[in-house]
Amino acid sequence: MSRAVVVTGLGVVSAHGLGREALAAALAAGSPIATDVDRSAGFHPAGAARTAALVGALDLTAWLPAAAARRMGRPSRFAVAAARMAIVDAGIDLAASPPALTAVAMATTFGAASSTEALLREMREAGPEAASPFQFTECVANAPAAQVALSLGARGANFTLMQGEAGPLLAVARAAREVSAGRAERALAGAVDEVTPLLHAILARFGALARPDRSGAERSRPLAAGRDGYTLGEGASVLVLEPEVVARARGARILARVRGSAGANDPSAPAGGWGSGSVGLAAALRRFLTADGTRIDRIVSGASGARRGDLLEGSVLRRAFEGAPLPPVHTPKGILAEHGGGFLAAAVLAAAGYPIARPLGCDEVDPEIGFLAHAGQLPHPPGRTLVTALASGGPAAWLLLEQP
Repeated sequence: MSRAVVVTGLGVVSAHGLGREALAAALAAGSPIATDVDRSAGFHPAGAARTAALVGALDLTAWLPAAAARRMGRPSRFAVAAARMAIVDAGIDLAASPPALTAVAMATTFGAASSTEALLREMREAGPEAASPFQFTECVANAPAAQVALSLGARGANFTLMQGEAGPLLAVARAAREVSAGRAERALAGAVDEVTPLLHAILARFGALARPDRSGAERSRPLAAGRDGYTLGEGASVLVLEPEVVARARGARILARVRGSAGANDPSAPAGGWGSGSVGLAAALRRFLTADGTRIDRIVSGASGARRGDLLEGSVLRRAFEGAPLPPVHTPKGILAEHGGGFLAAAVLAAAGYPIARPLGCDEVDPEIGFLAHAGQLPHPPGRTLVTALASGGPAAWLLLEQP
């Protein structure tokens, strides 16, 4: 059994606000949001990154009652609010319709950092006997996916993927397979992460984050010359996936159809960085595109401003297209930051025809990459959108979205 799968809902919790329209406005403007991270604990080295795309004090009570929120860590709150938002955005009334067999697939890179830190602090200061059961249940990586299932009564398969930057696309692929094969009537797929001062400081010490330039600004510059790291972000994005026949029968608005997905691994990659396996990755991507046999109108690239990661991304794309001109390439992580689900939401919005500006500071070509992110409107609505994600440590994922 194989059914066409479509995206009918999108929920977003991000530094730019709640909902897909807030994110769409940010993508069109091209202006990132940066908030100072608390450095009072002294974790950060001198001259390191100071800012991140933080959710802040957004009011989630419209989507998550305070009584329920107090029993969840921050990532679970983000994920549940985004999932409930996505259900409403899809036009699904859970109270008025019989519960569908719903699968959940959530990606996270760092898990529940604040709950993990709190649990370890309790155990260090007062011994293992003082460990909080609440912190323990929320510190595991699959807590957000579990809380989404509990909150929405999702009784299908429940997945948590920890594949770094490739995780969000792999979560969509996993969820789409559940729906396509008939193992689920509906699926929720998304990504969630949070930022803590300790996590931010660790990534800064490893040189992963963009540092202040001469003006004091910190900018990620995906694919561009002068890039020196990415901006860390937090939040959650969740998609509703349904069989196309079901979505059309109930008159749902369709954002995109999931045409296909593929994955690969770069064996040359170190555990904490990007490798040099562009030949093998490009061959895998080319096989994926050739099997589909239709042109690509738009690329939403996972380039983030990482020095080696963006270099690998550029090489893979050039090799995969075998010297032919690349379709317009967009780099939303230069606006929305790395991690926190924003990239996944941006990919769906791009496939639905929303504009994405070139991020600030991305106007100088890196000669080793040879191209920049697209600036301006597309000459025509995108038919098919290729979404790419190359992860530190070797995983790679590609998603093909199309207008139905």
